[in-house]
Amino acid sequence: MNLRQLRYVVATADHGTMTSAAQALYVAQPALSRAVRELERELGVELFARSGRGVVLTAVGEQVVRQARVALDAVDAIEGLSVSRANGRGAELRIAATASLEPELTGRLIPRFARDQPAVRVRVIRCDGRESVAAALRAGRADLAVTDLPVPGDLAAHPFEQREVVLISPPGLRLREPLPLTALDGMRLVLPARGSARRAEIDAILDRVGAKPVPAVESDERGAWLGWVRAGMGSLLWYRNQLEDTGGLAVRSFMPPITRLIGLVHAHRQLPPVARDFLAFAKETARESRVRDHP
Repeated sequence: MNLRQLRYVVATADHGTMTSAAQALYVAQPALSRAVRELERELGVELFARSGRGVVLTAVGEQVVRQARVALDAVDAIEGLSVSRANGRGAELRIAATASLEPELTGRLIPRFARDQPAVRVRVIRCDGRESVAAALRAGRADLAVTDLPVPGDLAAHPFEQREVVLISPPGLRLREPLPLTALDGMRLVLPARGSARRAEIDAILDRVGAKPVPAVESDERGAWLGWVRAGMGSLLWYRNQLEDTGGLAVRSFMPPITRLIGLVHAHRQLPPVARDFLAFAKETARESRVRDHP
């Protein structure tokens, strides 16, 4: 008997079907069914009986679930003590992110979360790209990650926000508003350095829309990008929600819009309490933002 089996049994009792329980736990349904059957064989009892399209607890199953809830509550309480109070150091939450999405964490989410959970220490694990983010989650080096969606099926994804890509141009550049995607062909752009994670993201966007611009400047000096645009060296593709004061530069949307779906991602395993707290906090923050932007 193990905690995973107990969690699967309780989830099946709560949801009424093994399919729904598996979806709630972000595990494959065959794996959940197999774990429940293994527990039944080990105990020598039948925990669930078929009822229509779902399952119901047997009499002994009700007793097992009642005791399983007590055991799991005790485990959660022990985990809470160990991660949030041990030696007064507080819990540690490890979140992986690419360089372009790290500001999302350090500038907005983490400061707000820290105000509510001052004992939690958040460590950001910077990754070179989406593949590195996925590898950090699979290897257990990170509890959560912020990345663009979709992700491989062995990872669980929670959509967070839709991000718009816009064009930042010198004020004297005469362009339509909104801008057709075809206008990017041959346009002079300020771009991240070749081989960098930021450049890979921009190149992926350009490939998706079938555009071939002309590199005017290629550099990872992010603080200098707007200065080069202001000097008329080229335009810049970037995310609207990461724009600071553009100082009179023109910001244009595309038609059709260029968007990127961002999500919080984790491996299909039981999350530590602090990671579950952050996930719930981020979802509520996203909901508040949508309400504020579209009252």
